[in-house]
Amino acid sequence: MKELMQSLREASIKAINESDNPESIEALRVKYLGKKGELTAILRQMGKLTPEERPVMGQLANQLREEIEQAIDLRKTILSKAILEKQLESEAVDVTLPGREQPVGHKHPMYNVLDQIKDIFIGMGFEIVDGPEVELADYNFTKLNIDEGHPSRDWTDTFYFTEDGRILLRTQTSPMQVHAMETRSLPIRMIAPGRVYRKDEVDATHSPMFHQIEGMVIDKGVTMADLKATLNLVVEKIYGKGTVTRFRPHHFPFTEPSCELDIQCHKCGGKGCPTCKGEGWIEVLGAGMVHPKVLSGCGIDPDVYSGWAFGMGLERLAMGEYKITDLRLIFENDVRFLEQF
Repeated sequence: MKELMQSLREASIKAINESDNPESIEALRVKYLGKKGELTAILRQMGKLTPEERPVMGQLANQLREEIEQAIDLRKTILSKAILEKQLESEAVDVTLPGREQPVGHKHPMYNVLDQIKDIFIGMGFEIVDGPEVELADYNFTKLNIDEGHPSRDWTDTFYFTEDGRILLRTQTSPMQVHAMETRSLPIRMIAPGRVYRKDEVDATHSPMFHQIEGMVIDKGVTMADLKATLNLVVEKIYGKGTVTRFRPHHFPFTEPSCELDIQCHKCGGKGCPTCKGEGWIEVLGAGMVHPKVLSGCGIDPDVYSGWAFGMGLERLAMGEYKITDLRLIFENDVRFLEQF
């Protein structure tokens, strides 16, 4: 029996050391140490031994079991290390290879213009304010002197949430002027950029969602001359010195007197083209002196204070700045277009 154990020791250790994968080692463990393994088969012959021989053979069997288990653990460790080294070698990164250039995005051309405008007005002492895009009709219309029945309140022009027309997507950022007059102390100098929504037909110069910048000054002794001087300065800073502008009389319910500011078409230089619809001019903004009704409705005495306000379309400013001929290009997110800026 002792010879059988010695033979098993030599055969098992040799087989384990020659195994080349974890699966074969597990198979050898079952072969030698399993319930039906070769060591178990030898131990079944213990009944044939004398009482004196059994303890000696039992001790030898336990030693053999430990030796086989240690050989298995050692071989597993060696194989695991070899497998890991092979994996690391196959997955190694060659740091000497040239890198792959990753394209880096940049700010949208429209927001480049917005940043310019913010910097201009901040430099003149204006505050930038923000507010909700879902607005009450009282702030979007009524408190701006836009009464019931005005075309801008029609369901064909405005996106309403409620059947009674009390809640809507703001059609302008003018409500922020009312919020500012109700919550801020005088004097006020502010601009309110943001998204607005109107049921405009999508063509080269219109979109149902667009960006607007409202501005307002409320103080003592404010005149129309202050408005014109400020807007001319802003236009020259955006489009360059000598940019040709014109102010046309107009009507807005919330300003009196009112006007519109045009810039000479950047595409044709005033000769007329599809971009300016043959007129030679592109409308940039509407403006005027804040209506006394709007002032008094916000608790400001129109006999003591006066003010002016304007509203401009950010997309149209970007079109003029970058010579873009179709407003829809700004929203389509075509990388071929955006990469030009």
